[in-house]
Amino acid sequence: MSQAALVAIDLLAVTVLVFGLYFPRYRRRDMVVAILGLNVGVMAVATALSTAEVSAGLGLGLFGVLSIIRLRSSELAQEDIAYYFTALAIGLLGGISVSPAWVTPALMGAILLTLFIADHPRLYRRVRSQTIILDMAYPDERFATARLAELLGAEVTRLRIKKLDLVQDTTVVDVCFRLHPTGPGGGPPAGHPEFAEMARGQR
Repeated sequence: MSQAALVAIDLLAVTVLVFGLYFPRYRRRDMVVAILGLNVGVMAVATALSTAEVSAGLGLGLFGVLSIIRLRSSELAQEDIAYYFTALAIGLLGGISVSPAWVTPALMGAILLTLFIADHPRLYRRVRSQTIILDMAYPDERFATARLAELLGAEVTRLRIKKLDLVQDTTVVDVCFRLHPTGPGGGPPAGHPEFAEMARGQR
């Protein structure tokens, strides 16, 4: 496959990635610029240095250096990181000639299909995760779990206390939860029986 064809396939793939998958789902203009710039830049460098002797080292070096620079510059969500490195991988594939010719578009297609399925809005659509600061110190995870279930109106599936501040009377938690089938945004239930029972026992 000619280098021009590889470039065209790369540009098509990154267009699908950004404007077909990422932006419709996350609406972050800054990441659109970052993903497109990364992809085209990596593809250009890989094309200029695409020899059998340097291809493997080039790929590993770009992954390492760019990950350090980008991931230290600002905090990214895990989804943003996935799209970011997908653009990097597609750029490398677009700049390095692989034999047989069908391998490159097949690999790009496999990457896009994987991201399309893994990040589809209907996949685990009621599952959420957040870092939350509670306005009370909860040494016991059971109380924190019940309190969060009441506040979120959801089933708490996993909770990890990250910081317990007894002076400021706050608790920082990482929580994973599943929204109730009644639909998100409906507000918390009137009361959580388990929380009420434990609160009475705590007094």
